Amino acid sequence: MVEEQSQEGAFLVGFGTRLNEVEEKQRLLKDRILLIGENLISFREEFLKTESNSKKQMKQLKTEIESIKRLLARIVNEMSNFARKPELEIFERQMKMFEPLELARIKDVKNIVKEELKNSV
Repeated sequence: MVEEQSQEGAFLVGFGTRLNEVEEKQRLLKDRILLIGENLISFREEFLKTESNSKKQMKQLKTEIESIKRLLARIVNEMSNFARKPELEIFERQMKMFEPLELARIKDVKNIVKEELKNSV
């Protein structure tokens, strides 16, 4: 009987030890799960912040692209109003033929006529 009680006692001690080990493993798993949950929550928050910033930047880029498109459309529409190179070359030749700096003023012509009349008399 004493042997039976010692075997039962040893069995209970072994059972208690194993129960403590299982409880410890369970506690460690619980801690790990809680840590994973916290990490998941913080990752989700960071992801949502990043996503929100990305959406804001996308909207801003979209508005900037739209304004650039409008500006380019206005520039293309105004291109027809600009002078072409051949037109400028024609204008340049006309100005060289006209040579406004070589023209005399009315006052200068009158002086020249007076001088010629004096010289001819």
